Amino acid sequence: LPLCSPADVEYALARARASQREWAALGVEHRSRVLLALHDLVWQNQNALMDLIQYENGKARPDAFEEVADVAMTARHYARTAAGTLRERRHAGVIPLLTQVTQRRVPKGVVAVIAPWNYPFTLVASDALAALVAGNAVVMKPDSLTPVTALAVAELFWEAGMPRDVFQVVNGSGSELGATLIGGADYLMFTGSTATGRTVAAQAGEALIGVSAELGGKNPAVVCEDADVPRAVKGIAKACFSNSGQLCISIERIYVHEAVWDRFVPAFVDAVKQMRVAASMDWEADMGPLASTSQLETVQDHVQDAVAKGARVLTGGHALPDVGETAYAPTVLTDVPPEAELYAAETFGPVVSLYRVGSDEEAVERANDTDYGLNASVWSRSARRGRAVAEQIRCGTVNVNEGYIAAWASTGAPMGGMGASGLGRRHGEEGLVKYTEAQTIAVQRLMNVDTPPGFTPQAWAGFMRGFLVARRRLGL
Repeated sequence: LPLCSPADVEYALARARASQREWAALGVEHRSRVLLALHDLVWQNQNALMDLIQYENGKARPDAFEEVADVAMTARHYARTAAGTLRERRHAGVIPLLTQVTQRRVPKGVVAVIAPWNYPFTLVASDALAALVAGNAVVMKPDSLTPVTALAVAELFWEAGMPRDVFQVVNGSGSELGATLIGGADYLMFTGSTATGRTVAAQAGEALIGVSAELGGKNPAVVCEDADVPRAVKGIAKACFSNSGQLCISIERIYVHEAVWDRFVPAFVDAVKQMRVAASMDWEADMGPLASTSQLETVQDHVQDAVAKGARVLTGGHALPDVGETAYAPTVLTDVPPEAELYAAETFGPVVSLYRVGSDEEAVERANDTDYGLNASVWSRSARRGRAVAEQIRCGTVNVNEGYIAAWASTGAPMGGMGASGLGRRHGEEGLVKYTEAQTIAVQRLMNVDTPPGFTPQAWAGFMRGFLVARRRLGL
């Protein structure tokens, strides 16, 4: 595919800015209808989209389906809720009846979206949808590994009724295009590593624009002593190895209560051993290859380093060249020491470590012993106990008796990270209003708020004091 230059990015930004006002003037109801049309197109093209996602990324077909479903769900959600979220709101004025105050939501203007390779359909389409329905134009830079899926997203958007200049794709490396894109935009949505997130956030700060960023995670699961072990085994295995572990919210640490350790660990290891890894386009594979040789090298380095420092491999721990040049066996480790790289660093691959704990309190303490705070999972037969543990874990989302899908797919609720896992939220009201500015319009009637005729400034101050104190006493 042709690669864009910084001059191409400047041209795309100029076209986006020129078209944005007309797009915003069409109104949120019109834009919501476009999202519903997109929803229908996604399902009509489901199989072709899944083929493309698998071709570019290598993931298993069930994981590709998650992407298709997510985009359709997000489109439908914001089509249904955007008008209510963005409606004008009245607020109490400084002088009742005389001061009329209205709050509007105004589009930011041009939003830059920098998307990663691991979910090339979801993280291109879904983040753009919220910005677009809010009345912005979007210039999208997909990862260099997965540009064709982003171009397919553009074709769907245009077919649904979106003007071509309102959603544009620029293809090229972040190091060459990123600064120009961020410097010419009014807001930035970024998904990627924490290290790169710090860089782009600094660039956004220099440009004095807002930024929302979903970054890395070293996500924990807690298996309580009263957990339903078979259910936990199945749910955590999916949470660890979906998309071959190349998922920001996947589980990489499991803290198992000692009371169920001897039941959970053998069952979990056996379930992982039964997983089918294949580079196929059918529905039979549980896991596909990794997306690139560089990602394979990272996984191998992490596992080899851990083993050299005392970790034990319970299953996996090796590449699968017969499956594909980037395939790696789903891997379970234990006895991982703190000095191992993967003890605290995100692997972003099909590797998980098991740790024995003696209490919920110890599990929470160890789960929180990280700079990250993106996602967590808690397993208990008691919803009350599971929620109590969840409330103590410092993460943007915590799933009780589920790995990640319950929180992620509940599109009405916000999703995002704490600490080194990011800034801002996607989904929910927060995921929409972040793409807008709040504008307050106050209309003053009959008289100014300043000292009126017939009053000295001192007398007016005394009157206002009495008025404000009376409002406090009346609970107003």
